[in-house]
Amino acid sequence: MTRKVTMTSPVRRRSRRAGGFSILELLLVLVILSILAGIVGVKFAGQSADAKIKAAQAQLTEFGTALDTYEIKTGGYPTTQQGLDALVSQPAGVEDWPGRLLSKGVPKDQWGNDWQYSSPGSHNSDTYDLFSYGPDGQPGGGDDITNWTDEN
Repeated sequence: MTRKVTMTSPVRRRSRRAGGFSILELLLVLVILSILAGIVGVKFAGQSADAKIKAAQAQLTEFGTALDTYEIKTGGYPTTQQGLDALVSQPAGVEDWPGRLLSKGVPKDQWGNDWQYSSPGSHNSDTYDLFSYGPDGQPGGGDDITNWTDEN
């Protein structure tokens, strides 16, 4: 009777043990991924806030173009009482209304608040003041989006 002796080679023993990951290795990978996700998240959050501010400034410019067109056609800017609605529907008593100047109506600002309009303005006494309270939704605080500069 011959006895068969099988020996496990050291290479074969190592390959069995190295076939999976240890819990420590998995935790290390999860920590690294969490750190990377945090860095990317913070970076994109800052870009989102900047994008909203730039979009509000672009919207302010669009309003300015529409208001200037209104002024050229009617001889004056809409009154504070008529507001920005005068750019989408004819106010009472305005004969030479140029028609709808904002195709989608008067939008809210990028933070969901109404744009503030007054004519004549306290900063631009010969035209109008147009502004958004910005991200905090409150007057002042240095984050308002306005059609005037501090020098006015």
